[in-house]
Amino acid sequence: MPKLLFIQSSQYFKSGEVIKQSKLYLPGLVFPFLASFVPSHWEVEVKLEIIDEVNFDSDADLVGIGAMGHAVFRAFDIAREFKKRKIPVFIGGYMASLIPQLALQCADSVIIGDGEISLRELINDFETTGALKEVYENPMPDLNNLPIPRYEILTKKKIGDMLPVQAGRGCNHTCSFCSIACLYKGKHLVRPLDDVIRDIRRIKELGFKKFYMIDDNIVANPEYLRQLCAKIKPMGMKWSSQCTINLARNEELLKLVADSGCEILSLGIESISQEGMDKLNKGWLKVREHEKLLQNFGKAGIMVSAEMMIGTDGDTVHSLQETIRFIKKVKLPLVRVYILTPVPSTQVYNELKKEGRLLHENYERYNSAECVHLPLKISPEELSATYSWMNSEIFSFRGIVERTLLNPGFLRSPVKYLFAFAVNLHYRSYVKKGETPLIV
Repeated sequence: MPKLLFIQSSQYFKSGEVIKQSKLYLPGLVFPFLASFVPSHWEVEVKLEIIDEVNFDSDADLVGIGAMGHAVFRAFDIAREFKKRKIPVFIGGYMASLIPQLALQCADSVIIGDGEISLRELINDFETTGALKEVYENPMPDLNNLPIPRYEILTKKKIGDMLPVQAGRGCNHTCSFCSIACLYKGKHLVRPLDDVIRDIRRIKELGFKKFYMIDDNIVANPEYLRQLCAKIKPMGMKWSSQCTINLARNEELLKLVADSGCEILSLGIESISQEGMDKLNKGWLKVREHEKLLQNFGKAGIMVSAEMMIGTDGDTVHSLQETIRFIKKVKLPLVRVYILTPVPSTQVYNELKKEGRLLHENYERYNSAECVHLPLKISPEELSATYSWMNSEIFSFRGIVERTLLNPGFLRSPVKYLFAFAVNLHYRSYVKKGETPLIV
């Protein structure tokens, strides 16, 4: 029986040490899902490097590596180790999809974008010819008739109290800095409602009371979300997901989402500079509405996990100081700040390169914690120094307590805010090492 080894790579600390955790609270769906597409006569093994050890002397016949963001450089090193052992290696994930030329320097093949069709084709090529094409690129025309993920791959590991389920893929927005926009070009696909509910039911059968809804923007199709929430509510499950802040503009839909069991939503509120958002093709995000819309989430009983960026063309030292005041004022319980990073192949990368504003093209330093471009109104040195100061403010012990334990939502949902407190301490441990906080 041939064996396929899937590896989700971790990433490196600045010291060069591979990042490890004792538990992975938000496991990904990609390998349990892709494993369901592997022919039944193949053995499948999955290693999540952040909690598992990778055996480079594995008896695998074929190795597939996935990576999120900067972890792609660890993925490249893993690929080289297996190549030394003459084991064919392919790499996938959004970063590898955006820099396939680099992936092919250390792997035999790269899957660009969606993996379902490409994986089947790749395995067939391996079985019939023993060789792999350099590139497999087969976008999914729709998300119909997808099988149930092999969740047992995750349940055997040290994970948290929720499993992932996918509702949609892609996003209707085309923000110039976004890798999703680069790959899906404004397209948002959704799965049949009954298929999503089938997968949630499977998660419940496995003894889990929570799930994470994977969707790049779950509010992209409001009517779909409305119908989905109506089907989820009777199941008595708690869930989290990600979407745009636009959901809070529709208070009726927001209430339906909350009533269906949604506890936490991840939002890209990005910046308090409208000029910066306009130049990044995210002008539909109105920063003057941030405070009111965030309050709407709180009133509905949904905790916000926010992501923000600094280094836009609207940013100054003063605007970044105001960003800290904003975070403290609205008491964001979960927040991560990144330096704007022009991901290769995205629109903003191409624009900055054309304008001669890239400081270098050493992608290993494109880690969201270092300024790699020339902002308009602040120097790279000032931006980097201010970023360190911002993290020290956000993740000071006092700052964490004020945003979580002293949050107005604490009395309504103490367990949820105690969880946020613990997550912030986890982020603080990274910040104290000078690292960018990792999503757990």
